[in-house]
Amino acid sequence: MRALITEAWKAWSIHSGWIVWNLFLAFIPLALSFWLFRRRSQSRSILWWVAFLVFIAFLPNAPYLLTDIIHLIEAIRDYYSVWIITLVLIPPHLIAIAAGFEAYVLSLINLSYYLQRQGAAKFVIWAELMTHALCAIGVYLGRFKRFNTWDFITQPNDLARSVMDDLTAKRPVLVMAVTFVVLTVLYWLMKQVTLGLVLLIRYRRGSITSGDTNQDTDTSRVL
Repeated sequence: MRALITEAWKAWSIHSGWIVWNLFLAFIPLALSFWLFRRRSQSRSILWWVAFLVFIAFLPNAPYLLTDIIHLIEAIRDYYSVWIITLVLIPPHLIAIAAGFEAYVLSLINLSYYLQRQGAAKFVIWAELMTHALCAIGVYLGRFKRFNTWDFITQPNDLARSVMDDLTAKRPVLVMAVTFVVLTVLYWLMKQVTLGLVLLIRYRRGSITSGDTNQDTDTSRVL
């Protein structure tokens, strides 16, 4: 038993060290989205725009967690026992990946809510697609080129040069295109699940009637 616990702790220490840091980065844009898009005041000060730029810069960190599945694959390849893999490695990895992507979904839901409140509901889909495209580029730069969010400030020239080079090369563009499709599909699915759960919770709390659950489908009314 002691040997099993020691092995479990060793596996966790080696293969799960990324979880807390990457989740922290993923939840930064989520926290900012509530301040930017959910507050009552609709004024956009200089501070608001600065926070918005920070939100955009950090947002790719949320869907980036999808690529952290490679850590789980590497852990499985290290020939741990089936119990270590099943009980120690798989659950935290999958929970972290799901939590990171849910942070992405909620951030965009908040953005959609803000656009609808501003009378720009017709731009919601385009804003979502543009965000997916920008995040696809960000995920590629983070996973394959190993750039970090703060490189926007510390290495702006290298980052800009890398983006221009990658956007003119076939393989990087293909990877970004596939990532864009994956983000778009997964976001749409998770958005429906998230809004459905919100409706269910509100219905059980008595905030909405049973008739409203069939009509309340847009973000501004659901949230």
